[in-house]
Amino acid sequence: MTKLQLGVIGTSNISEVFVEAALETEQYELRAVYSRTLSKAESFGEPYHSKEAIDNFSAFISHKDLDVIYIASPNSLHYEQTIQALENGKHVIVEKPAFTNPDQWEEASKTAEKNGLVLVEAARHIHEDNFKKVKEEISNLNEIQGATLTYMKYSSRYDLVLKGEEPNIFSPRFAGGALMDLGIYTLYAAVSWFGEPEEAHYFAQKVRTGVDGKGTAILRYKDFDVTLLFGKTATSTLPTEVYSLEKTLRLNAVVGIEKLEEINAKNSTVKEVEIHPAAENTLYEEAKVFAGVINHIEEPEAKEKLSEWTTLAKAVNRTLYKLRKSADLSFNDGH
Repeated sequence: MTKLQLGVIGTSNISEVFVEAALETEQYELRAVYSRTLSKAESFGEPYHSKEAIDNFSAFISHKDLDVIYIASPNSLHYEQTIQALENGKHVIVEKPAFTNPDQWEEASKTAEKNGLVLVEAARHIHEDNFKKVKEEISNLNEIQGATLTYMKYSSRYDLVLKGEEPNIFSPRFAGGALMDLGIYTLYAAVSWFGEPEEAHYFAQKVRTGVDGKGTAILRYKDFDVTLLFGKTATSTLPTEVYSLEKTLRLNAVVGIEKLEEINAKNSTVKEVEIHPAAENTLYEEAKVFAGVINHIEEPEAKEKLSEWTTLAKAVNRTLYKLRKSADLSFNDGH
């Protein structure tokens, strides 16, 4: 099978990890790297034998040899870059959060469908075997009582905020903040495992730049609540837990799950649940399944997978938007 010719927007660490994962699957070849600074594009692509480094966006996005574009630019740039890529006939893998509001998701999705192209949000943990294992375990619980999902990790970029600077990840101009960066992982887990909530409220602690540094979100379902704890100005070592009448599931994280335990609700005895070994590259599993769908987009199974991912992504985005608005987080997206 001919390898997918990959173009990359963004030269941050996450782009490096994705390219390494893509090449490891042996289903992609790095064809071109775009950066506004040519030297950055060149230095990024060199270890991966990229054929081109490009600093002209129009030339990059219309490149006749590119099949799929991976977008890892600042959040606020995702929508316009995605639309342009789709209009130029490219499949798109866009880092989470793909878009800042539901209108953008709907428009991008329509553009992809109109052009017969694949558009996916790179929420990598939902494609991990252990994430799916947890979902299966949750489906077997008797009368869920709630859950607490945690992802809180101190960002070195916050040091710059404390010095009076405004790095992209903490800038409202670039749709930054804890909810958009780490909260979305917990939100994807909640919506995937429990469905779209009836209500969503976010109690944000804002930093000097105007975005949220950390906070607590409450998702209300018919018979239980789910609490999301996330942040970039502190580090938490709390586990993630799902509660039912009979037992509690305890896992070390919502991303890169390495340990899963069952705790008897009545006597507190603990039993470890056997799970899969995690992939060494955290983005390997998503890169592999994305290639499979892109290469077989005309087949029913691929179409079904893409439809499931899109439905989930839109539900997550709707809830993300509700949380954002409840905390009065404003970005330059007209919302």
